[in-house]
Amino acid sequence: MARPRKAMFRGWQVVAAAFVVAICSWGINFYGPSVYLHALQAREGWPPALIAAAITLHFLASGAIVTRLPGLHRRFGLVAVTRAGLLACAAGAAAWGHAAAPWQMAAAALVTALGWALTSGVAINAMVAPWFDRRRGAALSMAFNGASMGGVLFAPLWAALIAAFGFARASLCIALPVAALGWWLAGQWFRDTPATLGLYPDGADTPPAPRPAAAPAGPLWRQARFRSLSLAFALGLLAQMGLLTVLFSLLAPVLGEAGAGLAMSLATGCAILGRTVVGLVLPAGLDRRLAGSANFLLQAAGCALLAAAGDAPALLLAGVVLFGLGIGNLLSLPPLIAQAEWPPEQVSAVLALVTAVNQAFYAFGPALFGAALQGWGAAAPPALAMALQAAAAGVLLRGQRRA
Repeated sequence: MARPRKAMFRGWQVVAAAFVVAICSWGINFYGPSVYLHALQAREGWPPALIAAAITLHFLASGAIVTRLPGLHRRFGLVAVTRAGLLACAAGAAAWGHAAAPWQMAAAALVTALGWALTSGVAINAMVAPWFDRRRGAALSMAFNGASMGGVLFAPLWAALIAAFGFARASLCIALPVAALGWWLAGQWFRDTPATLGLYPDGADTPPAPRPAAAPAGPLWRQARFRSLSLAFALGLLAQMGLLTVLFSLLAPVLGEAGAGLAMSLATGCAILGRTVVGLVLPAGLDRRLAGSANFLLQAAGCALLAAAGDAPALLLAGVVLFGLGIGNLLSLPPLIAQAEWPPEQVSAVLALVTAVNQAFYAFGPALFGAALQGWGAAAPPALAMALQAAAAGVLLRGQRRA
């Protein structure tokens, strides 16, 4: 007699839902600001520095809000907070599209800041983590691949809609489906937990073994391992955000605009590949801080090639590949390191504060790297990124020794 087929573990369906949330959130809040800058400058004639200041406000305000996210989840639940976050993403996108005065642009930045805080990395971890323990690395990698897909899908979608309808109507074409989809998605997939369904993480038949590590003593800011984790990834994301802002400008003189666009897509594809490989390898026992340091050094090697490439297309593309392979892991590695080094009840607070520190740093990346490009030429931004990533690798390993 044939054995009944075991149903698919619901946790993977939650991962798929988190993947879609990440597409929407990053498409509006992370990749969208560069579109907003170009569209508002073209329509309103505002100076780029003024629009860039509003974008910086978006990231800084989000960093301040995200520290409250674990408390909001406890008080209102994952469904309500996720719905509020996606509604804020949608309303903020529409507000950017309809901004007709600088104060309206600043108000739009605060709305998208709320949406970004409630739906970005800390939120994705809160959606996925309860469902996985042993396979959390693979699950988070798959969910965070939605962040990269947000760039792949939303950047050309924004461009096509703006060309067809103008920025204001295009923003509504983005906002309304995101609001409707987000409301349904949150209620459908984020209401249950493994406990409410009588399940165990990873679809196992028994609960996971408790982790033996004791809780680190004292407030997070006084813990050496937390300081090293937050500073390392803040430096890495500062380098990454800044270099991505100017990368097209570095590639276009050699590869042409079409070639530069394809190279940017290559970097995104490598980000998905790198994140997936690390997510599959880490459960085998690889030290997570060592993996993070290796990831920073891989990107540093790519930046070294970009700085030295000059007019050599092959070196530029090799640099893009090495840099791109590490892009996605700067999102997925902090939750995995936190899972290994803090008790489960502290992980959300650790990630919220790490995210706040990261955003306080990388909010200034575009301005810093733009100034480096303007002041010292094409080799300066990748050289600066290389130095920051090497420093990040050292800081992360130092925290390992002092933990």
